[in-house]
Amino acid sequence: MNGPSVSWRKLLAIGAMLALTVSACTQTTTTPSPTAAAATATPKPAARGQGGELKILYWQAPTILNQNLSSGTKDFDAARLITEQLGELGPDAKPVAQLAAEVPTVENGGVSKDFTTVTWKLKPGVKWSDGSAFTADDVVFTWQYVADEKTAAFTSDYAEGVKSVVAVDPTTVKITYANPNPNYYQFGANCCGIMQKAQFKDFLGEKAKDAPGNLKPIGTGPYKVKEFKPGDVVTYEINENFRDPNKPFFKSVQLKGGGDAASAARAVFQTGDVDYAWNMQVEPAVLRALVQGGKGELLTTYAGTFERLMFNFSDPNKEVNGQRSEKSTKHPFFSDKNVRQAFAMAVDRATIAKELYGDGLTGKVTCNVINGLPAFESKNTASMDVCKFDTAKANKILDDAGWVKGADGIRSKGGVRLKVLYQTTAANPVRAKTQDIIKKGWTAIGAEVELKTVPSAVFFTPKTPDSANYFYADVQMFASGTDPDPTTFLGEWLTRQIAQKENNWGLKNYLRYSNPDYDKLIDVDLRNELDPKKRSELGIKANDILVGDAVVIPIVNRASTNDGRSKDLKGVKPNAWASSLWDVADWSK
Repeated sequence: MNGPSVSWRKLLAIGAMLALTVSACTQTTTTPSPTAAAATATPKPAARGQGGELKILYWQAPTILNQNLSSGTKDFDAARLITEQLGELGPDAKPVAQLAAEVPTVENGGVSKDFTTVTWKLKPGVKWSDGSAFTADDVVFTWQYVADEKTAAFTSDYAEGVKSVVAVDPTTVKITYANPNPNYYQFGANCCGIMQKAQFKDFLGEKAKDAPGNLKPIGTGPYKVKEFKPGDVVTYEINENFRDPNKPFFKSVQLKGGGDAASAARAVFQTGDVDYAWNMQVEPAVLRALVQGGKGELLTTYAGTFERLMFNFSDPNKEVNGQRSEKSTKHPFFSDKNVRQAFAMAVDRATIAKELYGDGLTGKVTCNVINGLPAFESKNTASMDVCKFDTAKANKILDDAGWVKGADGIRSKGGVRLKVLYQTTAANPVRAKTQDIIKKGWTAIGAEVELKTVPSAVFFTPKTPDSANYFYADVQMFASGTDPDPTTFLGEWLTRQIAQKENNWGLKNYLRYSNPDYDKLIDVDLRNELDPKKRSELGIKANDILVGDAVVIPIVNRASTNDGRSKDLKGVKPNAWASSLWDVADWSK
């Protein structure tokens, strides 16, 4: 392989940097205040199936159970009970072996000293839920599946730069990167849900979306699907072939979707109707009152998740080649940097954080795209005008750019009216009130703002014009966040990741943003830089482009875990870097 060699001293420096990126950034709290150790203590081993039904409530209902086609947390988490990865990121952001026998490192010979190869040894004797053997061929197939452009897998960017994945023998997989890769767990611990080759081999490429296994996958996890009603409920039963004879504790699981965040909080904190409820995105005063119900505890962990606004760089009202927001079109006013910056300056982050997130209870102000990684968090944004709430200055920017207010107070230029359709998910009072606060600011600078909410089952499923992937609006809002290494996350704004009809809207660049300089910064510079200090500088530079050019408007750094747990539920280990259900096999009562 061509590329620079890596010294042991540099290896140690990179290890130190990775430790720095996660130290002091993953904060776990429980409310009320028993110690975290008591709240998350691992229970003594119990007999498999000794418990009854585990009841989980997600107010966003899952619609698909294929992790690699899942664009929403609700779907990824629902699949997590069934599908596993080679490794998973633990609460400290370090990989934990799952299907692998151990996590490969330079020290144990699993990672080459030049960071070009990673060899994963698989746990012996693992079986799929249908009783067949899990082998290295399934891992190779999964890579082929996500790397196929026609599959349009949501996880395709994790296969970027992977030259080959080879089955050395039935229990050994060797991943080779095209160049030295400091993010060597990119494919393995950061991604991807391993798929059974036998179930999906006839559904590669364009056929991927039609696979029956998308709704009922065969997996290696602790449970298997008994019944799935997309947009409503998943019921699971024990995978009798799960490798740990003492797990899982619960005989069955019901993951119910629907309702809203407040009713989910009420169900876990007051009535005790459910054992676990996801994403308590409820106004602080209401949430605190609900927690006092005494049935459960609030679990919060902070990492990289941030609520943000995104501008459409294409025209959502013009149809080209059978689609609106087609990448060759330009937005009638958000293609103008002056307009984007003015809109960014009219967002009152402080009020949103205080009134809707309790100034740290469930979220805190941010103007960064990269959060939770101290080595990559920019200090430059604090002095940027786009990060300061200033409607007077925003008005002047629009005045100077030729956007003139009419008699009704709405600006226009060249016959184009500054009218904005701003969409987000429904059934979420915090997001609805965030919209109200932002609308107030945008109205003050002369914009006509129409608010729209879309059911989450639609918004996060790339099948209808109302989905986030299609982005048939001017502005949209939702949350996501970075991995411990931000390279793949920053790839969401690459030109090659633009979501379009040709890729079934399955890629991550919903904005249709295209910047050759940004593309080079991520795909050439950051992806291949091994020096920790230079990597930090490159990540910060990318962050500052996205923020300074008002491509993205960060609002709050949200708690990555913000869930409710019944006081009777044991073994829950909150994890900001993985699914809330990452350790469900360890839960018990």
